[in-house]
This record gives sequence, structure tokens and C-alpha cells, in this order.
Amino acid sequence: MRILIGFFAASLMMSIAAFAAEAEGTIQAIDTEKLTITLDDGKSYKLPGEFDVAALKEGMDVLLAYDEVSGENLITDMELFE
Repeated sequence: MRILIGFFAASLMMSIAAFAAEAEGTIQAIDTEKLTITLDDGKSYKLPGEFDVAALKEGMDVLLAYDEVSGENLITDMELFE
């Protein structure tokens, strides 16, 4: 039984990792209520709940790593360029 549970857990982790993607662009809009940013390509990305939104400004160049979950692009990592 433990082997079976371990197998399913490992399979789930590998399938989640397969959905990871990257995006690069300029921040066009920041929604502090919904915790989202919109890049110059028109796509929106959801920030993690503990993220300091004050560090972001429109016009900043960013590189995002994100996962698509239930139709939302959830940011997992972000690099800011000034």
C-alpha cells in the first residue's frame, strides 16, 4: 500500500512540474485587490499571497515562472529588471 501511495504522489509531482512555464515582458497593470499583474502581451498572472506588491511598478521588466492551475497563471518565481 505504501508503494502504491508513493507511486501516485511521485506521478502527481511529475505531472505538475510538466505544466511549469515562463513569461517575459513589461508590467502594464497591477491589481492589488486581486493580486494580479498584466504584462504587455495582455496575459494576467496571479501573485502569491505573501508577495510585497509595493515592490512592483508599471513599466518594470520581469521574468516569470508560473504554473497554470484551473485556468489561472499562478506565479511561482519572479525576477525583476530595472
